[in-house]
Amino acid sequence: MTVEVRDLEGRPVIIGAGIAGLMTALELAPEPVVLLTAGALGGEASSALAQGGLAASLGEDDSPELHRADTLAAGDGLCDERMVRRIVEAAPGAIDKLARLGVAFDRSEDGKLRLGLEAAHCRRRIVHAAGDATGRELVRALAAAVRQTSSITVLEGVEARRLLVEDGFIVGVLAAGATGDVVMQTGRVVLTTGGIGGLFRDSTNPLGCFGQGLALAARAGAELADLEFVQFHPTALDTPRRPMRLISEAVRGEGALLIDETGRRFLADMPGAELATRDAVARGVYRHLARGHRAFLDARACLGSAFAKRFPAIATFCQEAGIDPATDPIPVRPAAHYHMGGVVVDGEGRSSVPGLWACGEVASTGLHGANRLASNSLTEAVVTAGWVATSIAATPARPVTAKGVAAVPVRPDPSLAQTFVSSAMGVLRDGESLRDAAAALLPLAMGNSAGADPAAVALMMTVSALRREESRGAHCRTDFPAQSAIASRSRLNLDEAVEAAAEFEPLPITAPRARSGAQRTL
Repeated sequence: MTVEVRDLEGRPVIIGAGIAGLMTALELAPEPVVLLTAGALGGEASSALAQGGLAASLGEDDSPELHRADTLAAGDGLCDERMVRRIVEAAPGAIDKLARLGVAFDRSEDGKLRLGLEAAHCRRRIVHAAGDATGRELVRALAAAVRQTSSITVLEGVEARRLLVEDGFIVGVLAAGATGDVVMQTGRVVLTTGGIGGLFRDSTNPLGCFGQGLALAARAGAELADLEFVQFHPTALDTPRRPMRLISEAVRGEGALLIDETGRRFLADMPGAELATRDAVARGVYRHLARGHRAFLDARACLGSAFAKRFPAIATFCQEAGIDPATDPIPVRPAAHYHMGGVVVDGEGRSSVPGLWACGEVASTGLHGANRLASNSLTEAVVTAGWVATSIAATPARPVTAKGVAAVPVRPDPSLAQTFVSSAMGVLRDGESLRDAAAALLPLAMGNSAGADPAAVALMMTVSALRREESRGAHCRTDFPAQSAIASRSRLNLDEAVEAAAEFEPLPITAPRARSGAQRTL
């Protein structure tokens, strides 16, 4: 049965209720908007899991120019410098805005914001809330503000399955809910769906985050960028639990060291050591594990008994795993954490499809380049939400009619695509594994099964990784270890990915081909 939500027709529809979605809805007030969330409000978003904070140049020894320089250095030649400058200059104002919305940031006894240090930042500029539970506090405060804003209609338990397009323009959203299918007719849609971590076996993201927004955008004909760049957090808690718990970079910022089972500090000789960029630390940890060692984060000397006070959430889930960070080294390994790629957007968040905007991790603004600087992502989501809202408010609603609506696709299941992504798109990559994965993903992506949308996203990521024949930032090709002299961003649409993958020999879709030297897990 198809249910038409007639009373909501023509309103902007925001798909996703993490920090980017919540902020966009609030910034649009008092214009009436609809906020779709597959679960409870704020309950399934990656945002709520964020332990890090928001990067902003608030210290007396800091400046937007220093923040810009650190961001560009981490991005390894692929940042959009104009966008970097705009966002870092707007970052301090974003902190003030969040405080006015009720976010309880951590402060010192004199009332000043407490600023933390994370890897590749030259100054203490990370603003936290509730210690190591910043994301949870932001979602709490913003969700409460959304609940109190009468112009925002929240539809919980409603999952967008397709964007409806007529003559190249967005005309609606096809969604599924507990009471039936829903057709929402609108010419203004915002994707705020988060990342792709659920495509990996080892991930800190919610298992359902397989790149829904990328699939929606790609099937609507949108252009995507930099899909090969996946950031692996070097210190996820190494237990059987999935998604993996994150041991925040802020722990290393407080002086924790990476050691192996012998007690040796195995990254001591690497430039920056434990506080090098995330891609470098992740590769260092991964390679040490591949040699048969284990990896631990040791906070005993720098924090000891103060660990639980400084990082209460981390201490709690470590203790649940039988680990006391005050007396025990914490077992860690790299895990997929953040996607630098996404839907290509301009400075106002507009995609290449008229009527479609994107904000947050699902968008590719050019801020992160080849490797996200720690804690820039929450800042980006808050800042760009305001720009997206301004753009949407300035775009008049136009009469739309969704004609010939097809059946709602089945609920996506990323488990099959996960096999190939985990094998070929990990910390270290090679062309043969990527070609095998692309060939196997193609028929799955072109089918109508529950694995089709996750496979389509995985296919585009894999083709993008194949095309980048160099190692840069978070993308490391063992068969192309050098960096190209010319830095260029990658762009791709679904049709191009399908055409490229069709050149490769099809493989059975039950499992990727095994070979010596190929990465099997993260």
